[in-house]
Amino acid sequence: MPRPCRLRLIDSTPPAAMFKPAGIPARHLQWVWLTLDEYEALRLADFLGLDQQQAAERMGVSRPTVGRLLERARHKTAQALSEGCALLIEGGPVQPAGPPGRHRGGRGWQHRGEHHQ
Repeated sequence: MPRPCRLRLIDSTPPAAMFKPAGIPARHLQWVWLTLDEYEALRLADFLGLDQQQAAERMGVSRPTVGRLLERARHKTAQALSEGCALLIEGGPVQPAGPPGRHRGGRGWQHRGEHHQ
């Protein structure tokens, strides 16, 4: 029996949860699902430029888990772009990281930019 999946912390949901090629009705498209944890790993690593260890700390998971999430997220995104699929971002084993503008620090919640002495 596999080990239960650990919940991954996400800062927020994407501003748009669906992307599709212009001019083609959604009912005519193949769909690719990107989970919220895959999206968060992609956002942290490729958009914000964090390394995998930093992303893992922000998400509350191991570095190898982030590596697997990134591999799946990049493959799915490339598939959607290459094959003209619609991309839907939803679901996955996630929980909010905390109130907006906050992230988990080593000593609990702290505002971005705050440093504990």
